[in-house]
Amino acid sequence: MKKKPVLALTLAAGLAFSSLGAQAISAQPVESQQVQPHKLFDKLVTKHINVDNIYNNIAYLSRTPRVAGSPEEQNAIRFVKKQFESYGYKTKLQEFEFFGYTAPHTVELTVSGYSGALDPTSFTYGMDGNVTGELVSAGLGRAQDLADKDLTGKIALVQRGEIPFAQKVLNAAAKGAVGVIIFNNADGVINGTLGAPDDKYIPVVGITRDAGQALVSALDSGPLTATINIEGAEGGMKTSHNVIATKAPTFKNKAAKGIVAIGAHHDSVQGAPGANDDASGTAMTLELARVLKNLPTDTELRFITFGAEELGLIGSEYYASQLSEEEKNRFVGYFNLDMVGSRDAGNLVINVADGNPNIVSETAQASSTRLNGTPTPLELGGSSDHVSFTEAGIPAASFIHRPLEPWYHTPDDTIDKISKEKLQDVAEIVGTAVYDLVRPEFNRLKAIKGKEQKLPHLHHKQEIK
Repeated sequence: MKKKPVLALTLAAGLAFSSLGAQAISAQPVESQQVQPHKLFDKLVTKHINVDNIYNNIAYLSRTPRVAGSPEEQNAIRFVKKQFESYGYKTKLQEFEFFGYTAPHTVELTVSGYSGALDPTSFTYGMDGNVTGELVSAGLGRAQDLADKDLTGKIALVQRGEIPFAQKVLNAAAKGAVGVIIFNNADGVINGTLGAPDDKYIPVVGITRDAGQALVSALDSGPLTATINIEGAEGGMKTSHNVIATKAPTFKNKAAKGIVAIGAHHDSVQGAPGANDDASGTAMTLELARVLKNLPTDTELRFITFGAEELGLIGSEYYASQLSEEEKNRFVGYFNLDMVGSRDAGNLVINVADGNPNIVSETAQASSTRLNGTPTPLELGGSSDHVSFTEAGIPAASFIHRPLEPWYHTPDDTIDKISKEKLQDVAEIVGTAVYDLVRPEFNRLKAIKGKEQKLPHLHHKQEIK
């Protein structure tokens, strides 16, 4: 299928550009006619980026976890607001409420007659409880796996895969089970969520694939009794905030009436300092706000950090829901920065939630082509706040390195694993792409925006199945 053009670029000098980089419009040399002038605009951004500012702000933000609704998240919110204001921005806090969850402080699993390590983990939205019962191997925990099993008063041992964790728990509960143990289908621990609270849940823990397979083998030799003990899980309504800084057009008489936004999420998961996820994106948003503050623009710029992303994109969904139709129609695009600095992650990619290139992805690819010689790869991907904008009919893309580093969402997501080189690279690509869209010489009014489409509401990084 032929890619539709999403942007017509014009310069006062009469230059034309394609969506993937400079393209000559006459027989004159490309470098002298187009690329060099465009690079001069890029340099207005790149020469002012101070990667030490980004790194130091990551270090500050990642001193502790920043769980949504917690005092630590509020500290991060105050810090971000203060930084925006120090650059001269008018900044506001957008408050919203959500159902918050505090992970249990005690998660225990014992199996009589089994001496191997189990090291259980909890699931977000899981409930407290102390239950003991006969252990029963129950396949993948699907309805057909449980059809001929009597789980009354027993604990189901099921493998991860095919259906969400929550459905495995509910299926087992419907058959009378008092608890569930889910073992992984790949190396490592399960970092899982049940997706939402439900009164029908029973206590559930996760274990590794090796531990689960060992228990399945042990059951072949005779019955086993398991005990699950979970204490300290709490749920209830909590409050978080989005932080919004706005730069009005400097060319007010010729303002293009559009809006371009850059953003990231400032919260983290419980127990993780979140240096890369996503203090890196938050700190980069702050630095690009500083760099772009005094550059001439004819388009409104918004810099936003969102709360409660890790619980299901709650902050960005609320932000998008509060936009007027007039604002939505003015929105040119949203650049999302999520996990942009890990030294141990893979290469930079651009994720789009609907699988289609748009003005954000193509402008960024044009920038990366000018800066690095090749366009940053485009991939289908949700898992972050750009999804909320896409669902609202606003062109959006997320910048992330893939494959992910092994310690995201763990206590090891710390500042010592941040790469200044990667931070510099992403800041330059996104910063120059954004400036392309907001500088007065650009014509972004011909941008083609996709129609609003509703996407599956499961685009957060915590695993659900």
